[in-house]
Amino acid sequence: MDKTKYIGMDVHKEAISIAVLDSTGKLVMESIIETKAATILQFIQGLRGNLQVTFEEGTWAAWLYDLLKPHVTKIVVCNPRRNALLKEGNKSDRIDARKLAELLRGGLLRPVYHGEVGIRTLKELSRSYLTISKDLGRVMNRLKALYRGWAIPCAGTQVYAPAIARNG
Repeated sequence: MDKTKYIGMDVHKEAISIAVLDSTGKLVMESIIETKAATILQFIQGLRGNLQVTFEEGTWAAWLYDLLKPHVTKIVVCNPRRNALLKEGNKSDRIDARKLAELLRGGLLRPVYHGEVGIRTLKELSRSYLTISKDLGRVMNRLKALYRGWAIPCAGTQVYAPAIARNG
């Protein structure tokens, strides 16, 4: 007998609606839990068998992916725009979680890329560098504008150097 469990999660800021299907498609469990690491891991560790999990790409996706990866057999982070079945019929978090689990069981979900932590860290560092560079440019332009407003000459980059370097 196949011990695979298909877990659909509808993730939100405060709570996650979860539906668990067995290999035959029978609904084994439905639950609503807090969106907190300890609560999520406690729920997952309470399940037995090969655990396959799916949830939609969103604000919480990268964090949840990294949290669950060591504890489950397979994770599919899917694109919400491509899940046509979720748009049909009644809509609620509970129903969405169940439909996600059904789509996962049927192999009908297309995963979106979720790299390892190192790549995400590199992307965040790159984004921070670009943001700081833009901010620095804005501050430098603002400083020169203030000097010009007081008729203080401010050509070149010397205006940005410490006073000791300018006077020495």
